Amino acid sequence: MTDTDTAAPIQPETASLPLPDRGYVRLTDRILVRVSGPGTDKFLQGQFSQHLEEVTGDRALRAAASSPKGRAYCLTRLARDGDSVVLDLPTTLAEQTLTQLRKYLMLFRGTAMETLDRGVIWGILGQETARAAVGGDVSGLQAAGDALGLESGLLIRVESDERGLERYELWQTSGESPDFGDAPRLSLADWHATEIAAGVPALDEAGWEAFVPQMLNLQHLGGIHFKKGCYTGQEVIARMHFLGQLKKSLFRFRSSGDVTPGADVRMGERTVGTVVNQVPFNDGSVELLAVIRHDAADQPLTADGNSLTALPLPYAVPEREQGDDQESSAG
Repeated sequence: MTDTDTAAPIQPETASLPLPDRGYVRLTDRILVRVSGPGTDKFLQGQFSQHLEEVTGDRALRAAASSPKGRAYCLTRLARDGDSVVLDLPTTLAEQTLTQLRKYLMLFRGTAMETLDRGVIWGILGQETARAAVGGDVSGLQAAGDALGLESGLLIRVESDERGLERYELWQTSGESPDFGDAPRLSLADWHATEIAAGVPALDEAGWEAFVPQMLNLQHLGGIHFKKGCYTGQEVIARMHFLGQLKKSLFRFRSSGDVTPGADVRMGERTVGTVVNQVPFNDGSVELLAVIRHDAADQPLTADGNSLTALPLPYAVPEREQGDDQESSAG
């Protein structure tokens, strides 16, 4: 019998409790992609929910790309880097996302979209850790989306988590790895836990083209510009917004047992939602984000046979308070 035969199964990485309030982690589950050339803005303007005029050297904003039916297949952030735009993609969906986008890129001669082979994304917790990483003051990055240009790339302030902790991403496009001083190196699960605590969804295969961006609360993360011109999926997205047709949105929960992304959320025998992403903790519990019907959110819910306990999000979702009179509208 070989060592492989007797080896214990690999256990999933778990997040720490309590969550760390300082540290850094290389986000190996995401890649950077650069779009450059004369048609950069027109190409991205026609595919993403963000207005490219709002994406500036000091503002890197969230956005979604959707199918013609308004279903998101890409959640990203758009950042200026000179005359080009850099965006991030999850490694598991990168190839199929790029294939989808290239169908439209063909219309823009001289414009290229390429993966940055040397691109690295670092997740950073705490202002002191960010200051050490860039070797300078970062207090000017006050709001999510604020960006600071560096010789090696960009430092971006991202959404604070439920604790109000400052979080950053360093999009490194060149140069050596930064020096984070005495800050501890964290696990990917730790970072994912702070993402969930910040109410930031992430798509995987199960979530591909499963949700309209508003169902993922992207409008509350600054990722939808409702006054920009036409883009793929805009008709559905705009109609849902202006006619008040949203009857599902993103909620945060805790579970005492493992829950799978894409699993049904049930109220008794009735399916009322879908798990979007989750992270296990070292005490055996799980936190997750799920898209749930508003009229079921206050009821006892389960996923994969485990009871769900509602947790707060760090931002308001006013659509939930619009009243039961709109729950019969299309969602």
